Amino acid sequence: MKKFFDDIKKDIKFKSAGPGKKLTDDGRSSKPQAPKVAHGTPRKAPTEGAERAGAAALARIEHQHRPVLKTSQDAIRNQVKRELEAEAAATAASLKNTDVEGSGVTQKDPSCFSVSGVFFICPLTGKTLTKTEREMHIKEAILMRFSEDVIEASIMMIHTFNKDKEKVKAAVDIISKYVENICKNPTEEKYRKIKLSNKVFQEKVSGIEGSWEYLQALGFESTSLQVDGEDRNEEFLVLPAQEAEALEQMKVHLERLQKGEPVRAKLDRRTQVFRPSNQATHFELPLDFYNLTAEELKREQQLKSEVVERNTMLRTKAMREKDEQRQRRKYNYTLLRVRLPDENILQGTFLAWERVSALYQFVRESLENGWQPFELMAPGGQKLKDDEELALNECNLTPAALLTFSWDAAVQADIAAAGGKTAVLLKATLLENIKTLS
Repeated sequence: MKKFFDDIKKDIKFKSAGPGKKLTDDGRSSKPQAPKVAHGTPRKAPTEGAERAGAAALARIEHQHRPVLKTSQDAIRNQVKRELEAEAAATAASLKNTDVEGSGVTQKDPSCFSVSGVFFICPLTGKTLTKTEREMHIKEAILMRFSEDVIEASIMMIHTFNKDKEKVKAAVDIISKYVENICKNPTEEKYRKIKLSNKVFQEKVSGIEGSWEYLQALGFESTSLQVDGEDRNEEFLVLPAQEAEALEQMKVHLERLQKGEPVRAKLDRRTQVFRPSNQATHFELPLDFYNLTAEELKREQQLKSEVVERNTMLRTKAMREKDEQRQRRKYNYTLLRVRLPDENILQGTFLAWERVSALYQFVRESLENGWQPFELMAPGGQKLKDDEELALNECNLTPAALLTFSWDAAVQADIAAAGGKTAVLLKATLLENIKTLS
């Protein structure tokens, strides 16, 4: 029996010894072995097209010409993250140079502002972003899409990464011609080859971010081919022969490209309800609301004393309109408050060039009974119409304003005659977070 237990002990010692270890050695004298990491179920391998497009996207971010490499989704994701973090750091450094510190602009405690800042919501991830974060985050979110839908990601890339709409349209037109020729002449090999040195390709397509990724997602492969009648090769993008079903799918992908739109972060209204307050007309806005540099803002403060003098002067209509236009350009955003019949105040952030109809829609969506017609009165007694085509800044509602809400009198009379009444104005979810204006 003793021999039996000795054999078991030796067997256990043998299994725990590791490579190059003698059974007679003391286990404590050896160097500890690194524990093996238990991996879960392996991720599904990306398609070849996704690997090529993802790698090409990384290469384009680095602005380097390098061969397309096959790499894993995790490698793509990590590399993209590093690139975007570096770009974000560079952006932050450049913004620091134009900071308000030392510019003479009075610094204020953030808690004193009427709203904490201007924020946006990414339509791809739903994340709330600051002005400086939004572009970088959307770029990262699009690149991450390559592991899910290469066609969709490359289309987003084309329409979002390139700011010149005319150049994007020109590139889409050329790519459309490539695909249409292939679908019309599926057996003609010449239509399935794109010479990279071709002048039209170089000028119209090559420089558009996302174009290479889109063509690769369609199935084009980078190939070196011998030039007819010459002892040299040239680089081509070549599409293998396609079956009828694949050609139909290419038409669908082309239609998606032609109908593509830029991915833009949506302005977060930062909807807030306040209790009745005599501070409703008092606004303290953060610098995010101003389309001015720190130096320009400093000068703007210095020129405030000139406003009264200028208003006392006799000025022509053209002079007044010029001043008004200049005033509108100062602000990208506006903070609007609406005083309701129960004296509660509804607040939201808007783009300065949004239409009045957007303001009406915002109020309507906040009401418990949004179907009832109502009116909004701007400061000075100006009635705003629901179908108003004017922008908010054209109605002198920038950078902030307090408006007055009133129900349509005729409808209210009908409701009262029927024995009804409007008891609750705002939705309960908004009233749950009601605050007091300080």
